[in-house]
Amino acid sequence: MARVRARFPFLPALALTTGLSLLTACSGGGTDSAHAGSHDKKEGGPVVVATTTWEAAFARAAGAKDVKVIVPPSVQHAPDYEPKPSDLAAVADADFVLYAPFEPFAGKIKEAAGSDAELLAVNLDNTVDKATAEVARLGEKFGTEKAAAAWTKSFNTEYGKLSAKVKKAWPGGHRPAVVAQAFSTWAAKLAGADVVGTYGPDAVTPRQVSKLSAKKPSLVLDNAHMSTGAVLPDSGAEQVEIANFPGKDLDLLAVYRNAATAVEKGLAKH
Repeated sequence: MARVRARFPFLPALALTTGLSLLTACSGGGTDSAHAGSHDKKEGGPVVVATTTWEAAFARAAGAKDVKVIVPPSVQHAPDYEPKPSDLAAVADADFVLYAPFEPFAGKIKEAAGSDAELLAVNLDNTVDKATAEVARLGEKFGTEKAAAAWTKSFNTEYGKLSAKVKKAWPGGHRPAVVAQAFSTWAAKLAGADVVGTYGPDAVTPRQVSKLSAKKPSLVLDNAHMSTGAVLPDSGAEQVEIANFPGKDLDLLAVYRNAATAVEKGLAKH
């Protein structure tokens, strides 16, 4: 992949080795940690550890209440983050460890922590159908199906309202043409926009700039977590930053609210 700043963790082997040594020294063989994890799951639902706030938000939506995030949302460039012994200790006590398929180091986290947790790959896609399907799947895994179904119901209602509100902001009532980064097309669907071109995750080439500019889009829906700056300079298109990750509140629905607001503001400038 070209030069992009992906907000995904990378755990250096040295950090893992150090964390393993510290954890082994503190855990006393892991018996107490395993007992604590089972108790938490029985009394208050599953204990979940997620690599980033994105996975964590899916877990919360699915009904998990005890969710810990390894990479803090304040870390702008996740590859710079090195896990602390407390992070590995949290994994040791977890029932589930959530990660994305492009994070092959998640297994190393679990191994370093000596955890018996179930490792679950999460499909990080904010497209409505895929997001709700993933929430339902996690709900089944966690034993929180009712909570997941309740969230999906409220999500569908809120999503419909957000989409209708953005459509009212269409300039002149006409469907806007947009160019979207590969991982931001879901925001275009939320806005009911016409996607006339996509780019990424690799850096945009001069040829792509020329081709995409010729489409005369009103907006460029960039990926805030992998932005490489102005995508179509001098094209007249308003660039809008779309965030896939939620903040500290781990509220997945807030991601859609924020995207709707950002698109509305962009459309207002046309």
